[in-house]
Amino acid sequence: MKKKVREVLEGVVIESVAAEGRSIARIDGKVLFVPFAIPGDVVDVEIQRKKSGWMEGVVKRVVKQSQDRIDPFCSHYGLCGGCKWQPLPYHLQLLFKHQQVADQLKRIGDLDLPEIFPILGSEKTINYRNKLEFTFSNKRWINSLAEADKLSDKERYGLGFHISGMFDKVVDIDKCYLQEEPSNDIRNFIRDFAFKNDYTFFDLREQHGLLRTLIIRTSSIGELMVIVVFFYFDKDKIDSLMEALISTFPEITSLNYVINGKKNDTINDLDVVKYCGRDSIYEEMEGLRFKIGPKSFFQTNSKQAYKLYCVVREFAELNGSEILYDLYTGTGTIALFLASKVKKVIGVEYVPEAIEDAKINASINNLNNTRFFAGDMKDVISESFIEQNGKPDVIILDPPRAGVHPDVVDVIVKVRPSKIVYVSCNPATQARDISIMKDLYQITKVQPVDMFPHTHHLENVVLLELKNG
Repeated sequence: MKKKVREVLEGVVIESVAAEGRSIARIDGKVLFVPFAIPGDVVDVEIQRKKSGWMEGVVKRVVKQSQDRIDPFCSHYGLCGGCKWQPLPYHLQLLFKHQQVADQLKRIGDLDLPEIFPILGSEKTINYRNKLEFTFSNKRWINSLAEADKLSDKERYGLGFHISGMFDKVVDIDKCYLQEEPSNDIRNFIRDFAFKNDYTFFDLREQHGLLRTLIIRTSSIGELMVIVVFFYFDKDKIDSLMEALISTFPEITSLNYVINGKKNDTINDLDVVKYCGRDSIYEEMEGLRFKIGPKSFFQTNSKQAYKLYCVVREFAELNGSEILYDLYTGTGTIALFLASKVKKVIGVEYVPEAIEDAKINASINNLNNTRFFAGDMKDVISESFIEQNGKPDVIILDPPRAGVHPDVVDVIVKVRPSKIVYVSCNPATQARDISIMKDLYQITKVQPVDMFPHTHHLENVVLLELKNG
């Protein structure tokens, strides 16, 4: 069958950046989305998809580089699915993120906004993550079929990150700039050990192979957790790898493994086996200690998380007499960070294990004015629940990207707390939710926080105050 020839548009001028992080140009009234380009670039673009009002394409040739473009620091740039904004200077990354917040709150929510505070940039723009998950694959990305034909099955193995849009292809990573050492050393050691000792890597399509994923977690106090996920149980091979890790990296605080024979990669519904050391690591923040287990959620940029929580505390303006609800509390980090400033904290979270972590963390820090509940937010937050636990003076919202469930918004509107501090990793759903409450609440402060340099992702904090309250 003759291969379809795709249309190539020549001399396309990249104008700006869209909310999803892709660059955009405009061609004959249509918006053209192009990844891995920056504003000011002039490029030839091969069209991949075409709809009535928009197109998607990929850069085939850079005709002229933007005067703002800088060299990517990572050799895997352009293949790896992360850090797509590397060619964009950091001050411009912050500018576009700030614009993204303003645009989405106005365009989607049709909201009246105060002046948005300047975005809080990250002090560290590399090695800022405290958690990374790598994928083992028996079909790593290879640049050409001719090259692939020369390789043995084992030489096709890779350990790294997925290529964007290709779930079964993995970029074999030799050095990643997202996490402090010994992250790279551990990953490369495991890959080399597996090669030498005939461990099979996972086939994502056919679902076979021993080694599946690798999770590395670190903390700002120097603690280190490693979790190796296997597709099936092989005692000899598991023990051999675990012992090699202990011997080579004695600094590992918590060494664990998981057997995951399911089709999906999540380990949240699986047992974690502690092989050596503690079952958790600890993070510290302003004198508080937070226990982090293999399944625990914790903001992946610890230093920026502290800035984020300080913004929440500043916006809430607590005087010690308040009942505070922290909805979507996770492991209770924000709730515990604010507990000493209020009369009582109620935290609610869907994941039962996270709530157990929150209770443990409250005990560790001797915070006795906290209560935590597990359950689906829309089922837990009811009028009877509020009668039992007290009417909230302040509500903290920190939902997942999908935003707040409409039933929860309805209850909040009925209860009418004097303040709502809404923390969001997705300003689009944040705008949608706030628009439902805008007749009752006025936006008085907006503070974007950059948690994820070299990506389009950010956190945004909005203070809502009850009108005529």
